[in-house]
Amino acid sequence: MQLTVAPIPFFWSKDTWSAFYEEIAETSVDRVVLGELVCSKRLPFFQDQIPGAIERLIAAGKDVALTSLALITLKRERKLTADLVEMGLEVEINDLSVLSYLPKGTNFSVGPLVNVYNEGTLRWLASLGATRICLPPELPLASVEILAKEAEALGVTIEVWGHGRLPLAISGRCYHARLHGRTKDNCQFACEDDPDGLDVATLDGQPFLTMNGVQTLSDSYATTVHQIDQLRAAGVTALRLSPQSQGFADLCHQYRALVEGQCSSEAVLNAITGQTPEIRFSDGFLTGDRGVAMSTPPIAART
Repeated sequence: MQLTVAPIPFFWSKDTWSAFYEEIAETSVDRVVLGELVCSKRLPFFQDQIPGAIERLIAAGKDVALTSLALITLKRERKLTADLVEMGLEVEINDLSVLSYLPKGTNFSVGPLVNVYNEGTLRWLASLGATRICLPPELPLASVEILAKEAEALGVTIEVWGHGRLPLAISGRCYHARLHGRTKDNCQFACEDDPDGLDVATLDGQPFLTMNGVQTLSDSYATTVHQIDQLRAAGVTALRLSPQSQGFADLCHQYRALVEGQCSSEAVLNAITGQTPEIRFSDGFLTGDRGVAMSTPPIAART
């Protein structure tokens, strides 16, 4: 099973961004999607680092793709999208408007922010040139299996969200800016102070969501560690790991060992919490329970 590193969803400094991909080049992941997904205002801070990161990753044997923005609304964002297509790498679309910029017959991949919920949508995207689709993370395992079977018949790779805070929504408004009493156009990059997003609690103090500029994420970190065998049997051939600021390279190594049968799911979770003890896990969408719920390992895996 392949491992894909998702685009960094947060606003990190240029040096941190560059160092992250230097470290990723040394891991055993198979594929890396990089670029700006959430907010186009962040891109100029690391844009000049992208070619070097691409070169390092390709030299390390990684398959590399570039992400589109999740929400394209401004003229400069339309230009950025057109420029993205001209870079000569596979584009992962996270907004369907990107399709209008792709030359006819161009292969592309589809990110988890595109709602691929049924076979008809999957077939339509495949007919346009989609060769890989990362399914939305809110799908239960039964739906994943149906879509994976359809994708196999079409020669499309199916990827699922393997680990990380779930992308729940993108807005035209910036929550971080509003929190600090600023407008979106004068945000002063408030999101930079929260390298893994800003936790949001309910009025009675219960963990609820995570704020990331214009993006809403889950508070918990979704994980597939207890469902690897089921996903493989369903026809899923890739897991997506979403970057976090601490211990991510080790997390990649842990997932590699897990998918190759070299360690248990409990060992992976213990290793991750050893690095970041504040993390809460969930897998409720896959199991059909509440999204925030977390299952226990299958009986066979514990014996």
